[in-house]
Amino acid sequence: MHTALAIRPLKSLALFLASLFALCLSAPSWAFQTKIVSIPSAAMHRAFDATVVLPDDYARGSGTARYPVIYVLHGSGGSYADWTSNTRIGKLADRYHVMLVMPDGGHESWYIDSPFDSSSQYETYVGTEVVSYIDAHFRTLASRETRAITGLSMGGFGALRIALDRPEAFGAAGSISGAVDPRNCEDEPGIDRVFGNPARHADFWTRNAIVEGAGSFEHAHIALTIDCGVDDSFVQSNRVLHDRLIALGVPHDYAERPGGHTWSYWSNAIRYQVLFFATSFRQSGWHPNAQPA
Repeated sequence: MHTALAIRPLKSLALFLASLFALCLSAPSWAFQTKIVSIPSAAMHRAFDATVVLPDDYARGSGTARYPVIYVLHGSGGSYADWTSNTRIGKLADRYHVMLVMPDGGHESWYIDSPFDSSSQYETYVGTEVVSYIDAHFRTLASRETRAITGLSMGGFGALRIALDRPEAFGAAGSISGAVDPRNCEDEPGIDRVFGNPARHADFWTRNAIVEGAGSFEHAHIALTIDCGVDDSFVQSNRVLHDRLIALGVPHDYAERPGGHTWSYWSNAIRYQVLFFATSFRQSGWHPNAQPA
């Protein structure tokens, strides 16, 4: 009797360990690589760090496979390290077999080439110089159909601004909690340094507002995805942009989800956006198994 009671727990333990081992074998293995690279800017006469995430099969393959690239921009006051420090974005590189690039956009650059501050030429840097560097140093699929750009807050504005100004470079673009109307951000520290005085240079502010340039998407033929939290202070301007795109007949995905201007919201939203971009890449003809690995 005592022996039987002693054996049952041992059998239960063995079954538990066997089940745990099987679960570990079946669980996804995330083996993406994260690199920090220094990318020079001729426009600003200096170099900036950027985070590059490579999918696991980039290193394990034969060295001939090439990959689509998604550029992911940080927000005001942030840096190239924000996305990898605050989210599990690296897993998405493995899941969708894409490269992720997170350049440094300065603290309050708004990713524009400022006519008021010659030292702030971040649209040229991110939209041209970073892209050229990544294509030259990594095995990318260097075409607009396999290149996307998105970002959060200031980075959402920057991603849409860069994509609109460079439709030949980016076939897909997104915005997460985007500051799509900078005229609502006049109190943002440093914004007048790059946009100029909002009273004296109101035309420049208006000309660069994404909500005012919605019509440019008509002819850009960009796969477009926009989302914002329902508790976000930017949600109204995103609704205005959405309504204008609908009125113009511009195809786009638009979503509002619970949440505010927080990393909790952004870490969830980026999963949907990377899925959107991966789907766009596939619709253009790319497939991760259709090339040498």
